[in-house]
Amino acid sequence: MSFDLNALARALWARAPGLMDSRRTYAVLVPLVERDGALHLLYEVRARMLRRQPGEVCFPGGRMEAGETPEECALRETYEELSIPPEKIQLLGRLDFIAHRASFLMQPVLGLVDAAALADMRPSPAEVEQVFFVPLSHLLETEPIVYEYDLIPAPAEDFPYELIGIPRDYQWQLGHENVPVYPWQGRAIWGLTGRITRNFIQLARSGGLPPPALD
Repeated sequence: MSFDLNALARALWARAPGLMDSRRTYAVLVPLVERDGALHLLYEVRARMLRRQPGEVCFPGGRMEAGETPEECALRETYEELSIPPEKIQLLGRLDFIAHRASFLMQPVLGLVDAAALADMRPSPAEVEQVFFVPLSHLLETEPIVYEYDLIPAPAEDFPYELIGIPRDYQWQLGHENVPVYPWQGRAIWGLTGRITRNFIQLARSGGLPPPALD
């Protein structure tokens, strides 16, 4: 069987590398909004009837559809969840993505929401219990509480140790999880949302992503 190495090389150059073995990709909008003359981050509280993570704090977003960019997905999901139209959001760029251990990719997109659009914001009851705002100045000045724990591999009984040629007491490399938690007025910003928040704040502090100036 012949193999066209040149065709393979052309195909590789034409494609954008993704997360190996990824089953799905998500995108979220990290919404900056102006309130009382200062910048805030907008967060959602997920509706209690949702099957996954009910009542938890998150950013607007969801699973990317075929052919969508992270920006398109973030804007679409924000409109579906909060009724904020895409033309009322100024996209500022992508933050660092998350390659999650559950085999999915998370793409956060930073956007500045037109303050006037907040008056017409209508959270979808099927997805959003409520929204709240955290001053950017508070996040810039406050370190999260950080919790850490190990992820311990647990191969099934029928794992083919003999076929691979390793002992049953093989010393698997442990994984590690770092969980930042931002308490705010009786709520907890944590998990992926906490990690995205921390990444944005680190970039803003370092000058790698200066917050937009208010008019």
